[in-house]
Amino acid sequence: MEVKKIAVIGAGVSGLGAMKSCLEEGLEPMCFEKSNDIGGLWRYEEAPESGSPGIYKSLTCNTSKEMTAFSDYPVPDHYPNYMHNSRMMEYLRMYARHFGLMNHIQFQTKVCSVRKRPDFSSSGQWDVVVESGGKQKTYIFDGVMVCSGHYTEKYLPLQDFTGIQRFQGRYLHSWEYKHPDSFVGKRVLVIGIGNSGADVAGEISRVAEQVFLSTRRGAWIWNRVWDNGNPMDITLFTRYNRAIQKLYPTFLINRLAENKLNSRFNHANYGLQATHRFLSHQSTISDDLPNHIISGKVMVKPNVKEFTETTAIFEDDTEENIDAVVFATGYTLSFPFLADDSAILDSQHTMFKFVFPPQLEKPTLAFIGILQPVGATIPTSELQSRWAVRVFAGLKKLPSESDMMSNINRRKEKMANEFIKSPRDIHRVQYIDYMDEIASEIGVKPNLFSLLLWDTKLAMEIFYGPCTPYQFRLQGPGKWAGARSAILSQRHRILKPLRTRVLQHAGASSSSLFWVKSIFTIIMFFIVPILVIMQIIYN
Repeated sequence: MEVKKIAVIGAGVSGLGAMKSCLEEGLEPMCFEKSNDIGGLWRYEEAPESGSPGIYKSLTCNTSKEMTAFSDYPVPDHYPNYMHNSRMMEYLRMYARHFGLMNHIQFQTKVCSVRKRPDFSSSGQWDVVVESGGKQKTYIFDGVMVCSGHYTEKYLPLQDFTGIQRFQGRYLHSWEYKHPDSFVGKRVLVIGIGNSGADVAGEISRVAEQVFLSTRRGAWIWNRVWDNGNPMDITLFTRYNRAIQKLYPTFLINRLAENKLNSRFNHANYGLQATHRFLSHQSTISDDLPNHIISGKVMVKPNVKEFTETTAIFEDDTEENIDAVVFATGYTLSFPFLADDSAILDSQHTMFKFVFPPQLEKPTLAFIGILQPVGATIPTSELQSRWAVRVFAGLKKLPSESDMMSNINRRKEKMANEFIKSPRDIHRVQYIDYMDEIASEIGVKPNLFSLLLWDTKLAMEIFYGPCTPYQFRLQGPGKWAGARSAILSQRHRILKPLRTRVLQHAGASSSSLFWVKSIFTIIMFFIVPILVIMQIIYN
């Protein structure tokens, strides 16, 4: 049987995982990358091309290495828990070399168009036109994986800022910002309080005369270092915590989370009090912002009402002299190579589980990594790829179009009830829930009941420990022999880069804690369901 050929668009983190997944299922990937290197968003360039990701030189990952890793390739144990973009690039290069991915990439090759072939309804094939060295070439593919990301087309809503055209200072999008050198001694306004806005405001404030940070609705601020100095996501994103959260009403989770964040610093006192509840909108991660605010280097302001030649007037009618403006206003999704066909992708970017367009006659087009997980991107996009290639290979079938649309509409309704209306939340998913949802499609969701009986130690770490990607390599397609060891050694890899000053002391025994957790887990998984069943029977 002829091997199916799959086009992979983009050699960033999603594209690398897509190629690896193709090879796992015996498919032949060909990746088109318009730059001269892998890495996508994580590759720092002083002057990136328009339409390419752009990051600042100091960018550091907001998710810790154990939660961010590919599921069968842990990050080296001596790497820091939160990796600088240069360390992330080192990791991606190691991954690409280890799995032989570089041979499947055509660099400096731009995808011009992706169109259905005339016989698409029967073949499911695509005509892909690419350009390299000024020459165009057409390929025929059995499937296409779009891995171009959503940090390429900057969103710059100048029309919403009266007077910006007559402002005499410099204004730029955070995509263009690289380092603070050009802002020494300046009075700088940063608009937007997402992760980039908080990072840029803090970094510029070290050299500027004054930084103003403008926000319409405020924000809830997380920090990377959580209780006992552990990485935040390692502590919070556990199956145990998620099980407890599902038992609590939303208002109580909001109250507990907001009290926790306010215990670090009172958001209202710092001018950051959000107009929304904690769960209703994506939060911001910043270790340094409250320090810059309390030291006076960053001053939080409301939305800008108007610009003059030299000042910004805010909605509270205060006015400040400004030399430069940085718009940290995010990005818009853009797929210029796709044909203008609503059956491929409509204006709402409607996709079944954020991967498959539901109205295609054949499921041979998949979007990878076009979502906003409350957690790491690499594991979620990797699972998407593992699912997509099994669909391409005919090993997994999608539901009918009507069933897919019903699923999409239910998700949209749920999101509309839970989140405020914002571009940042359109593709937002809960990390563990979404990972389990896609893992169930593949057959790789860990079976805790079985593990509790046959491998209690592993079951305890899976349930109480961080929900790391290795959990999804324990069973089913793509099973990895090293998954169990990776899970049981993850705490060692978390601590190793921290313990650079060795202290001689005896560690406390954890055996008693282990048995307490074991008893609690037995109650959770066996006794509680039995009581529920008995109640149903007797009622």
